[in-house]
Amino acid sequence: MSKTLQAIRGMNDILPEQTPLWRYFEGTVAGLLDGYGYRQIRMPIVEFTDLFKRSIGEVTDIVEKEMYTFEDRNGDSLTLRPEGTAACVRAVLEHGLSGGGQVQKLWYMGPMFRHERPQKGRYRQFHQIGLEVFNLDGPDIDAELIVLTWRLWKLLGIRDAVTLELNSLGTSEARGRYREALVEFLTAHLDQIDEDSQRRLKTNPLRVLDTKHPETQAVLVNAPKLADYLDDESRVHFEGLKARLDAAGIPYVINPKLVRGLDYYSKTVFEWVTDKLGAQGTVCAGGRYDGLVEQMGGKPTPGVGFAMGIERLILLLETLEQVPESISRQVDVYLCAFGEQAELAGLTLAERLRDEVPGLRLMVNAGAGSFKSQFKKADKSGALHALILGDDELAQQVLGFKPLRGQGEQQNIAWSALADHLATCVVQG
Repeated sequence: MSKTLQAIRGMNDILPEQTPLWRYFEGTVAGLLDGYGYRQIRMPIVEFTDLFKRSIGEVTDIVEKEMYTFEDRNGDSLTLRPEGTAACVRAVLEHGLSGGGQVQKLWYMGPMFRHERPQKGRYRQFHQIGLEVFNLDGPDIDAELIVLTWRLWKLLGIRDAVTLELNSLGTSEARGRYREALVEFLTAHLDQIDEDSQRRLKTNPLRVLDTKHPETQAVLVNAPKLADYLDDESRVHFEGLKARLDAAGIPYVINPKLVRGLDYYSKTVFEWVTDKLGAQGTVCAGGRYDGLVEQMGGKPTPGVGFAMGIERLILLLETLEQVPESISRQVDVYLCAFGEQAELAGLTLAERLRDEVPGLRLMVNAGAGSFKSQFKKADKSGALHALILGDDELAQQVLGFKPLRGQGEQQNIAWSALADHLATCVVQG
């Protein structure tokens, strides 16, 4: 017997019952970004593997353990994108979008892929919305990215459930000096830190700061502090960011252990975190990467951006019961037609109503059926009202209008008055 077909573990179907909430979320974000002057870019899902090795860093967990990499028929090594920034930078370079100091404010949306252990809020195929800004190097644009997310949390009704954490990683030179001091300190306490941190000490020592291991955390209490190694440029930049967030009334917490998991970050890093989702508490994160474009073969170009996890934010909306009631209804009106002539007239009427009542969600019964069966389908559709068209209504050029939810009696409405009636009582509320 053949094996039952099913989705790959950690890669989930988004079913019709779930997509209205996804569309609401995506539409809310897209509308917000339009209002801030960001333009959408769409990149391929598959890139050359070398792109991620050069950008993310060969000794990061993503590149070492989590990427979906394969050879195509030409023998080229390709990878399903594990994150969006590298692909966006590649597109900007390839098409000359940042040349001559052009400011680019871009956003993208789509699936990313990492071979992680699936759990609630962490999947092997997951979806992100990301923003990237090029050729602006001041703290004002860092602040804008945070301000617009703060506005988004208000629009979604989750502002009270998220906390902003901030840190500055400094320039690459300052970070290099700090890395040396941290390695020296941890080497002297090697027998007190966990095995994974010992491995990271040789490859990516700053990631040790992000450990969840209790004994290693205890050692880090006395470790050198990154803030003590910041250069003046980074310190001024960070103070400028905090001043703008203070002016905007956005609360934040300085987290000196916040380093992010990718090699390309410098200066500002930030995360929006919540305690409502268990272990997977980060819902949006990013920072500045002023050296990445040059690292990938371009001219020195400042950059800053972030990505938000759609699955986690959808889960947070559901957990906090902030799903708008209106999005669960996909049909406003269901048209029931009885008899061939009524079906023909109903088809014409339905198209006319769609022309005359923008935004009307009208479903026409298909497959004929008795009065009882059509009304059963009308009720199952979730529609607020049913339109009834039979031989008698056809002769009088009226439609029966029957509320399916709540109070109200059935009434007959002339074809000529139907559009105005629907626009008033259905579309406008």
